[in-house]
Amino acid sequence: METTSLSRAVADEFAPETTYLNTSSCGLLPRRTVAAVGALAGALATGHRNGSGDFEAVDAARAGFARLAGVDADRVAIGSSVSVHVGLIAASLPPGAEVVTPEGEFSSVVSPFAVRGDLRMRYVPLDGLAEAVRPGTALVALSSVQSADGRIADLDAVREAAAAHGARTLLDATQSAGWLPLDAGAYDYTVTGGFKFLLCPRGASFLTVTEEAQRGLPAVFAAWAASDGPWNSMYGPVGRLAPSARRYDEPPAFLSYHGAERSLALLGEVGIDAVHAHATGLAARMRAGLAGIGHEAVPGESAIVAVPGLGGRAPELARAGVMVSDRAGSLRAAFHLYNTEADVDRALDVLSG
Repeated sequence: METTSLSRAVADEFAPETTYLNTSSCGLLPRRTVAAVGALAGALATGHRNGSGDFEAVDAARAGFARLAGVDADRVAIGSSVSVHVGLIAASLPPGAEVVTPEGEFSSVVSPFAVRGDLRMRYVPLDGLAEAVRPGTALVALSSVQSADGRIADLDAVREAAAAHGARTLLDATQSAGWLPLDAGAYDYTVTGGFKFLLCPRGASFLTVTEEAQRGLPAVFAAWAASDGPWNSMYGPVGRLAPSARRYDEPPAFLSYHGAERSLALLGEVGIDAVHAHATGLAARMRAGLAGIGHEAVPGESAIVAVPGLGGRAPELARAGVMVSDRAGSLRAAFHLYNTEADVDRALDVLSG
């Protein structure tokens, strides 16, 4: 059953013209977000402002993400992409350090470590990740929800194993933040691309760092925006970096962050618990319907539904106005606050012929 706040948000903010089940690729932008981006773009086109955007909007987006992630805003750095955040973490590891990660993990999570060439990479099955952590493991890097098939990792077990062996943890919440409750403070680092379930324009991405983990993380991308006083640090080397996680900020893409402020506010108004109940309920309906027409989806309670071997039918669905994706040979459908039971039934109708 949809909550009142969720129903109102959908009616006020979204008007999809397709059966859109592809949030795992890109979320729909709320009307308020489109308006904020358009207003800034218009002002930039006509010369009616001094500067390319407002840091107040950036800090509001930072605070909005912090509330959803359960941490203080001074633990959140802003940037443009997950791979840049992960690259910063990869630069902090000494040669020979062991990184343990799931097989088939999303490229942005593993590539910054792998391309160094002097780290020991171990790829293990997702369901054996906790058991694979051992003495000498420096970092466990994983997504809370797998991009390819929507599987949810056993996060409690991974954290316990990492703590037992003194390993740091890096969690990518890109496929979960926005529908699955997130406790970012339970991990040394989290990275989250905002353009999927957080409904932000692409170019807004968030890094969280615990206070202890900050001690070993170099600000290798430091620029004036990461300084303790940005407007006094625009020429010559930065004299003093910000004392918070803002020292890891990239100069912001203002158009993206003016929109991100509004999208994150919307999710805060609706509440992640309400989105979680709604999205996972629709996903359960989809799994049951698929079984009824002879297709077995990857089991679980994720808002992302994947059907192995069925990815080739994504173009057929698109022609019928049902937007899904083909990932690793699986048909992948993702459910969010703007989806309905009618969306599920429409997709099942097309698949059943």
